[in-house]
Amino acid sequence: MKQANYNWQLPQAAELPTEFTDQLKKEDVPDFLGQLLWQRGVKTKQAVEAFFHPTLDQLHDPFLLFEMEKAVIRVQKAMENEEKILIYGDYDADGITSTSVMKETLELLGADVDYYLPNRFTDGYGPNLEVYKEKIAAGAQLIITVDNGVAGNEAIDFANSQGVDVIVTDHHELPQVLPNAYAIIHPRHPEGKYPFGELAGVGVAFKFACALLDEVPPDFLDLVAIGTVADMVSLTDENRALVIFGLQALKQTQRIGILELLQISQILPEEVDESTIGFAIAPRLNALGRLEDPNEAVELLTTFDQDRARQLSAQLDQINTQRKTLTQEITEEAMRQVLPDKKIQIITGENWHEGVLGIVAGKIAQKVGQPTIVLTQTQDGILKGSGRSVDTVNLFKLLDEARDLMVSFGGHHAAVGLSIQSENLPFLVEKVNEVIKIKQVQPMNNLAIDAILSLSDVSLQHIEAMQSLAPFGMDNPLPHILFKDCSVVNARTVGADGKHLKLSVKDRSEANVEGIGFGFGPDILEFQSESIDIVAQLSINEWNHKRIPQIMLQDYRVDQLQVFDYRSKKYQQNLAFVDPTLFVSFSEKETKKAENKVDHPVVTYKDPQSFLSVIDNTNFQQLVLINCPIQLEDAKEAIKAAQVSRIFFLCSAKDDAYLDGMGTREQYAKLFHFIAKQQQIDVRYKLPLIAQHLNIPEKLLFFMIQVFFDLEFVTITDGIMDKVQDPESHALTESQTYQERLDKIKTEEFLLLSDLPTLKSWLSI
Repeated sequence: MKQANYNWQLPQAAELPTEFTDQLKKEDVPDFLGQLLWQRGVKTKQAVEAFFHPTLDQLHDPFLLFEMEKAVIRVQKAMENEEKILIYGDYDADGITSTSVMKETLELLGADVDYYLPNRFTDGYGPNLEVYKEKIAAGAQLIITVDNGVAGNEAIDFANSQGVDVIVTDHHELPQVLPNAYAIIHPRHPEGKYPFGELAGVGVAFKFACALLDEVPPDFLDLVAIGTVADMVSLTDENRALVIFGLQALKQTQRIGILELLQISQILPEEVDESTIGFAIAPRLNALGRLEDPNEAVELLTTFDQDRARQLSAQLDQINTQRKTLTQEITEEAMRQVLPDKKIQIITGENWHEGVLGIVAGKIAQKVGQPTIVLTQTQDGILKGSGRSVDTVNLFKLLDEARDLMVSFGGHHAAVGLSIQSENLPFLVEKVNEVIKIKQVQPMNNLAIDAILSLSDVSLQHIEAMQSLAPFGMDNPLPHILFKDCSVVNARTVGADGKHLKLSVKDRSEANVEGIGFGFGPDILEFQSESIDIVAQLSINEWNHKRIPQIMLQDYRVDQLQVFDYRSKKYQQNLAFVDPTLFVSFSEKETKKAENKVDHPVVTYKDPQSFLSVIDNTNFQQLVLINCPIQLEDAKEAIKAAQVSRIFFLCSAKDDAYLDGMGTREQYAKLFHFIAKQQQIDVRYKLPLIAQHLNIPEKLLFFMIQVFFDLEFVTITDGIMDKVQDPESHALTESQTYQERLDKIKTEEFLLLSDLPTLKSWLSI
């Protein structure tokens, strides 16, 4: 049995109203997509119309945002008085695009405007008191924050004391005490009435731009799409409309910086979609803020200088490559600290680059299915880093209960940033684990299943219909489809180091579909199962002018006994098991060898009673048979006693009993005559030479000598073998060693040569 990596949330079929289904027919939407839309909150004729045919008229009135009118009047006053306005942004893609939108808006209005994006390492996130002091001393008379500010109480209080107003535009989690800003524009402000609370920082900045310009400025939509997709906010309601029109604007963008970014990413403008932002544009913008000064990213997005744009895009590309390398190195190092028995992973390291720790935490959280915080030691003795969570744990609220232990802290449900004195870390670990235990939270990521289909439904027509739901993102993901009771026709690893899985699957419909599982290469043996449930997304594989439907594996589970074939030497060389595993040996000698190789309990099986007493207090979820017993039934008894549903057959045969056999009559005669001619034989050191002389395999020769010892044909003392004068005549079969080898050969023949269905059938009897 193999549990899924995610908590699958199965769809609940609903009775759809006629008006709703009639509208779906007009849109030529397949039935299963109608159920999907209903589950995602699209439940009326008007909602269907707005979903498939959005217009900019759907955008909500910006003046519904709390204190928007007050903020607009203040900016107008600043321009009338020729005040110097400072835009204070953030160092990620959302903050960079927010700053760019606000900068260009104020420039259009003729304002005296400058901008500043804080340095992650020297300034930290959000309003920084020292920077505020510096900028106000340099002449800033009005500060507008974008994508930050709701937690900037100290810096904003200072600005107020200097007679400088601060307008906050933000979308992050609201703290209990809001800053004393001149105006706070936030879609979820407790005193506001804005109908949609999921705007990104750039979305809020865009709304401010709309209010200031008294129109919807289409020239900013490309920037809005980048920031909205990059910040992974909900792609529903007006965010969906903003991204759809923003993607259209990106396909025709005249921004030199974006065109250069696309060119260096080898993407044609007309091919831009939400994936382009997520995998090409946003990572390069984010990389600058992660590793260096982010201010040049605003210059890239707003410049009219072709040469400068080309230079900056090349710089961002190079930094992004560096970011990938750092991320991979630190992730590998951090993974070695993961403790599977913990509910939350808190990992620390030295000299880790602070700028990539959020990505590292996200990768580990995704892999282990638990909230993860990754911290690095700074020069002043403070641990600083980021955390990423899973669906069932609100990491912001969890850490908020230990806020007093931290130097600084902020974020939201899924992501946080924090710094803490080293000596306080053990108290933080204790506190968060205590809270999780008290609240009985089971950390795990949820996976919403959108439909349960047969593989025969995987067609180009269905996949193309699914594409009409794009752009995909948060709250509107590419649909996850469950295919039940599948069998794998073939599977092989592909890519560097076999990281990915290429497979072909079929189900009861007998439809055969090709698939790819990115990152599933190490799981290839799991797909030996006769029946497997698969969750996948659907895509079209276009190659050599052919378009073929394929599934993209997202998760899987097996609800039956699993038997894994690790009998090949290539698997025996790397016994790396993450889940708690019990290794079972039938030889004390092999047990000791295994204990030096694996980090799991190794037990020698002697009899059912003693075996049960040993494993009674041992934590394990699966069992590995290291070698072959003498009696076949001992293997079955060990497996039954362990009561596991995952069994790995290594079944190594160190003495090669099955391969070498029992020895022929001629070989025994040859050995007997050799012994008769010798006075004494040193079998400790001369055995290889004797084996070579007699042309008998060394392991077989050792066994034959044991048989002669059993039958008292020879004596062995301190490794010296002597012949017995005039020994009694005995048949070879009278030797216990001989009989045990006969049994072992039968056992090895079955365990080493049987295929997996035969082994599985034997276990079920």
